[in-house]
Amino acid sequence: MTHSNVPGPAHPPDPASGHGHAPGHDHGQAHGVAHGQAHGHVHAHAHAHGHGPAAPVSRHLRKVIAAVLVPFALAVLTGLVVLWPGGAPGHGHDHSGVGFDRPTFDAKVVELAEVDCDKVNVQQPPPSSGGGAQSPGGTPQDGEHGPCHKATVEVTEGKDKGHTFTEVVPPDSTRTYSVGQGVVVGYSEKAPRKLQYSVVDTDRDLPMVLLAGVFALVVVLVGRLRGVLALVGLIISFAVLTLFILPAILQGSNPLVVAVVGGSAIMLATLYLCHGLSARTSVAVLGTLVSLLLIGVLGSLFIGWAQLTGNTDDQTSLVHGLYPGIEIRGLLLAGVLIGSLGVLDDVTVTQTSAVWELREADPGASWRRIYRSAMRIGRDHIASVVNTLVLAYAGAALPLLLLFSIARSDVTMVATSEVVAEEIIRTLVGSIGLVASVPVTTLLAALVVSADRSRPQEAAPRVEGGAPAGPPPSIPAPSSGGPAAARRPAIGARGRRRKPK
Repeated sequence: MTHSNVPGPAHPPDPASGHGHAPGHDHGQAHGVAHGQAHGHVHAHAHAHGHGPAAPVSRHLRKVIAAVLVPFALAVLTGLVVLWPGGAPGHGHDHSGVGFDRPTFDAKVVELAEVDCDKVNVQQPPPSSGGGAQSPGGTPQDGEHGPCHKATVEVTEGKDKGHTFTEVVPPDSTRTYSVGQGVVVGYSEKAPRKLQYSVVDTDRDLPMVLLAGVFALVVVLVGRLRGVLALVGLIISFAVLTLFILPAILQGSNPLVVAVVGGSAIMLATLYLCHGLSARTSVAVLGTLVSLLLIGVLGSLFIGWAQLTGNTDDQTSLVHGLYPGIEIRGLLLAGVLIGSLGVLDDVTVTQTSAVWELREADPGASWRRIYRSAMRIGRDHIASVVNTLVLAYAGAALPLLLLFSIARSDVTMVATSEVVAEEIIRTLVGSIGLVASVPVTTLLAALVVSADRSRPQEAAPRVEGGAPAGPPPSIPAPSSGGPAAARRPAIGARGRRRKPK
């Protein structure tokens, strides 16, 4: 049997290589045929394995994936329309002037002077109270009982632009001022005129904008087009969070439903935008959905079982006081879902990419072999990410842990107190969903790539005429020249005569 794709007499196969060639074939084509046969493929079906994008899946699999994701996407879109708040409430309500519920304006420090603390009625902490450090001799260090400072602050925007007021800075204050420094002041309309304005924070616009610019530059330089798409996805996430999730919760919608709809919208938009509309991304979306469902069920179960109220800090109390209709426990569960979404996206996309690359590297591997190989990658990812979550919580709650250490509280009592138990349950529930996402996503991806690419490889390739093409014959076909022709030395691919072995 010959492997020529054109009719005509074929030369005898080369005894050294076992391949024949048709007249008119140049060296490049003959070498390509030999190379393709060495890999078990005929010339008509030879192919190369590159490192570009994965081949698109079959139409049947696209229909199956679309049958699952299209109704889900329509449900998310319907939820956005039904729950859309139309703007955050509270912009027209009377500000209480307490905490965050007051208007703020830009201002700057125009003068700073030292004053006697007694003259401005500032009581300094005694040395034994721990308000400042002491020297080894038992006397306070310089600055512990130093002079107070009086800062003159000028409002630079709003109806009272140009208005000045004074702010006293005790020596033990953690916030310091300098002349020309930008600050943020809060305004309480119902307070006396001299007390209507007070400094609430420092103006950090320049360093924050500069750091954001450096971040965007690094992402674009390293990620190129993917980096640009990632930044667009980040903008979409912030837009959904600020324009839909927060206002809808303030309007009185169920926080859990709002978080599910908004989080799903963020997931669909960012994943498909950053990674493309493909089966690989769709598998990551399915794995993320399954994990989010598990997190929601476990979070709802254990938050209710542990009787967590979610009202553990001043900010939550203020929000509940201003908007009593907000369900604080649902707000806690919504935070668990949104906080877990970002890490889940990372894990599911990584696992699907690993499965696709493993399949490209070994097209003949079964789905079980691919699953086991990808799970080895996933286990390493799990070990690092879970440790990251725990350390991230410990770093964020470090002041709280210090307070419990100062009080010398029992470890069990600290862990079961609501303020700590809330974060422990949040971390553990999110970690369970994260761990479960690895085998779920890996299994889905392995089944999809195997179902999509096994059928074409199982079918025997055919040559012209419909006959299945088998392996090259080991016995050379007899030529028309008879014994004399058989004794002729074979001609190689380059036209040189080779000595018979």
